[in-house]
Formats: sequence, C-alpha cells, structure tokens
Amino acid sequence: MKKKGIAVVLLSGGLDSTTALYWAKSEYSPVIALSIRYGQRHVKELNAARAVARAAKVRLHEVVISLPWLGGSSLTNSSLRIPDMPLKKIGQGGVPSTYVPGRNTIFLSLAVSLADAVGASAIVIGANALDYSGYPDCRPPFINAFGRVAVEGTKRGSEGKPLKILAPLLRLDKKGVVRLAQKVGAPLRLTWSCYAGGSRQCGRCDSCKLRAKGFREAGLLDPAA
Repeated sequence: MKKKGIAVVLLSGGLDSTTALYWAKSEYSPVIALSIRYGQRHVKELNAARAVARAAKVRLHEVVISLPWLGGSSLTNSSLRIPDMPLKKIGQGGVPSTYVPGRNTIFLSLAVSLADAVGASAIVIGANALDYSGYPDCRPPFINAFGRVAVEGTKRGSEGKPLKILAPLLRLDKKGVVRLAQKVGAPLRLTWSCYAGGSRQCGRCDSCKLRAKGFREAGLLDPAA
C-alpha cells in the first residue's frame, strides 16, 4: 500500500500514543514523533517514549516547557494525591485532579508547528474518548475544532494543502486499543501508562485500571505488567 506522506505523532510513551504511532506507521511515511516534558511528576513515560521511538525507527523530537501555574494538577504536583477510585466510577463526577489544564491544546500547537515546518500532512494524537478519565480535551468536539485551527493558522492551510488532526483511537474503548495495538505490532512491553513514578506500575491510578481493563477484556496479558 502506498503511504500518504509525512505524519507527526504525539508520543507520550503510553499504551494509547504508542498504538497511535504504530497505526501511523502503517498509513504514513516518514513518521516523526514528538514528546513533551511539561513538568509531569516523573520521567518514566518520557523514557518509554524514547524506547518506543527507537523500536519504531522514527525520529523523535523532545520539547521541554515550563508551566509554573499547573500546581493544581496531581500529575504535575507531587504533593497532591493521585486519585484511587473504583473502576466503574472513573470518568464520573467531573474533571479529576489528574487533568492538566490546556495540555492537549499546547501539545497539538507544538505538533502543528512541527508539521508545518516539515511539510507533514497529518498530526496523530492518541486521544481516547470512551475509556478515559473525563478530560475535556480528549473529546471529539475538541479534536474537530483543533483540526480547523490547523487549517486556518498554518502555511499549508493558506496554500490549500491539507493538514489533518487524526485521532484513530478516539472512539475505541481500551479493549479496542489493545487489539489495534496487537494488529499494528506496537511494542507494548516498552510502554508506561502509570501516573505514579515508581519502579512498577501502581495498579491503582485511573490509567493503570483502564489499561488493565483493556487487556483483561481483550483476553491478553499485559507484557509491561
């Protein structure tokens, strides 16, 4: 199959973004990965992103930004407790403390800059709207709106060339993500999804519980567990 041109993929090193990267590799060539250190409480996921990019044989750009006003998020403030709630309640009761204000807006803005600079025709993000923790920037209206921004605010867009924001996992549950990862050959043994930064994934945070649910429902063992 003929590939569709250059794609920029936002790569955090987790299950979703790694699956999105390998999906992009099946559709586009070359693929360029972008990881951002924004003050998250640990670097385990960034180390995982590097390992995944090496395995995928894709170029990885790393950006470091400082957002000193994000002290209210438990993903950026280690003094705050990461929520531990029953699986069936995840995504209910409002936006959780693990929400990082504006994170996907910032990440996609950086990805748009990179894509416009290298002539990419697509940006791929691993946002997932079904099995998620209630983040407003993982929902279809946000992704669709940012797609319009990518057209209106870029050189490519002004020249009538397409620059799409693609979220291939958006309407999949975690079981579907795991199965897609298996289909595209994503190296999930290298991934890190846990919000905590311990030596092993904690099994208690939203991300760990949703990941475990996906593997359990897909009938597969988690190679990173």
